[in-house]
Amino acid sequence: MGLTVTDVQLPLLPPPGTAWPSLGEILPVHARSPEEKALELQRVQQLKAELAAYELELVAAFAADRPASADRQPGQPGAAADAGNDAVPGVRAPEGVSEFFADELALTVNCARATATTLTEHALTLTGSLRATHAELTQGRLDWPRARTFAEELGWKIRGTDPAIIAAVEAAVLPEAASLSIRKLKERLRAELAARDAAASDRRREKAHRAVNVRRRPVGDGISELVAGMPDELAAACQATIDELAWRAKQAGDERPIGMLRSGILADLVLRPWLVPEPVAAHVEVQVPVGALTPERFLASGAPVPPAFARPGSVVEPTGAVAGTPITAAHVRDLLAQLDAIGLQAPPGGSISFSFTDDAGALQAVATLRELRAAGRRGCRDHPGSDCGCPVITRPAATDLYEPTAAQDRFITTRDRSCRHPGCDNRAGWADADHVIPHAAGGATDCSNLCCLCRRHHRLKTFAPGWTYAMTPDGILTVTTPAGVTRTSRPPGLQLTRPRVLTRPPEPPEQPPPPPAADPADDPSTLLERLPVGAAVATDESGGGGSSALAGRPSFHGGAARGDRRRTSRRRPGGAGLLPGRLRERRRTGAPGTRLPRLRPHRRPDRPRPHRRPRALGDTGSRQSLPRKRSQ
Repeated sequence: MGLTVTDVQLPLLPPPGTAWPSLGEILPVHARSPEEKALELQRVQQLKAELAAYELELVAAFAADRPASADRQPGQPGAAADAGNDAVPGVRAPEGVSEFFADELALTVNCARATATTLTEHALTLTGSLRATHAELTQGRLDWPRARTFAEELGWKIRGTDPAIIAAVEAAVLPEAASLSIRKLKERLRAELAARDAAASDRRREKAHRAVNVRRRPVGDGISELVAGMPDELAAACQATIDELAWRAKQAGDERPIGMLRSGILADLVLRPWLVPEPVAAHVEVQVPVGALTPERFLASGAPVPPAFARPGSVVEPTGAVAGTPITAAHVRDLLAQLDAIGLQAPPGGSISFSFTDDAGALQAVATLRELRAAGRRGCRDHPGSDCGCPVITRPAATDLYEPTAAQDRFITTRDRSCRHPGCDNRAGWADADHVIPHAAGGATDCSNLCCLCRRHHRLKTFAPGWTYAMTPDGILTVTTPAGVTRTSRPPGLQLTRPRVLTRPPEPPEQPPPPPAADPADDPSTLLERLPVGAAVATDESGGGGSSALAGRPSFHGGAARGDRRRTSRRRPGGAGLLPGRLRERRRTGAPGTRLPRLRPHRRPDRPRPHRRPRALGDTGSRQSLPRKRSQ
């Protein structure tokens, strides 16, 4: 009997509209006992260790596919400059691996380049000089955090150390590693290394002193951490001084928390607010969404209807319009009027600029206050003296030269803010204006073909084989790695989808339907006209009482009697009454100005009078009820 193993290609994502079953559905956890749950958690840790070992093997094999021989060698154009300090992790690529492999790995696993560089170093260390540790990780007997500690302490930090010493340290610590905490495991590894190679510990200490730095790390909610690396004794002295000054302030009556006082003391010692501050030139940038300008004012000034109010596909863009929304002279004059109203001016020694964006957040134009005023005075060059709706401020025009113009540099720096390579956050002030389609290959020197790339990723795009860059006119950059992984970078503020909710100007609110026309048959004013000839009618002209079939029925105003009208002036729905239904509705919801007939209520006598012979129509000497109209 033979066994055949076949690789099955499974999709990474389920078909559209479906979802893979979760592990909790396949392996229900609620039906397990506490002992089974504990055992299952241990199995999960073992599987995580095995997956980590498999990931390290994949990364090491992937790095072997990207050798350093494919990079530009020293002396060639585009070669990497000397990093100088190799004590900082992630500055130099591992030996024998392409300098751009970390960038490709970062896009592949969707992480930062520094994280990818560290992962590469750990993978090469554990699959190279620390094979015993990797074997324990593969079998699940050692978890990934402890295996990573071995790679950190016996890997990149001490390269150049005799491999036999590294193997001896690993053999001495590995048997008890699973029973040690991470902190104690680090101390144990360092102690074993110092006992076997004191010179290695001295080299590590010297490199660590040269690698110290001060950096800021945002933690959220408007708070950042200021991390400063320094020798142990210096850090202890600084902390003691800050703590002493904070407790002095606390004893002097400051009620703020002691941690806040420590932070304030540190800031005061660094910034020294008691000294005269040096003048600082500030640059103020005002972001102006075009849709935020008052629509009534610029529409009344002759500007065209914004595209958000036009049917999709039917917007006719005027000449020079950007993203379908031109910045007209009416826009500029309206903005200048608002700026003059609030008194916004450039700070002393600084400058002020305005960036105009459309309803999707795409940058349309950048201008200074002086350029705005000039555009407002000049208006349209093609139609002077009229508010034609043509744009007066647009993105910079293309040039035939290789170097971008100053206006193009200002535009793309404002649009991109930082390096546009996915995952890179180097500031745009340190970046190059690079052609997405190379200028030598016919790419235009235009803002739609220019983006900010830091010097490293500029070199990657130009010299690394297999990388592909493409960008849309709105500035959405798509990068494809040599292995086919695609990542997208969008300019800050650009929305994923345009908020095209309205396709035409909003309709006025619907008016309530007019009340139905009164039926002449329900109009009491024509009651006498509709009586048959010879019929008797009851009247109240004499003010006396009389026999009537209306006696005992509510009056037209809902009262049973004139003296009791207030008590029963409002009838409940469904109650009997002589006021016709349509007429009651007209009394409640009649249009303004409609005069309804005022009916004289019948008075019911206290005692019924003897029946009298009915007289002819028009005779007022007696009372007789009218024949009741039957409903058809």
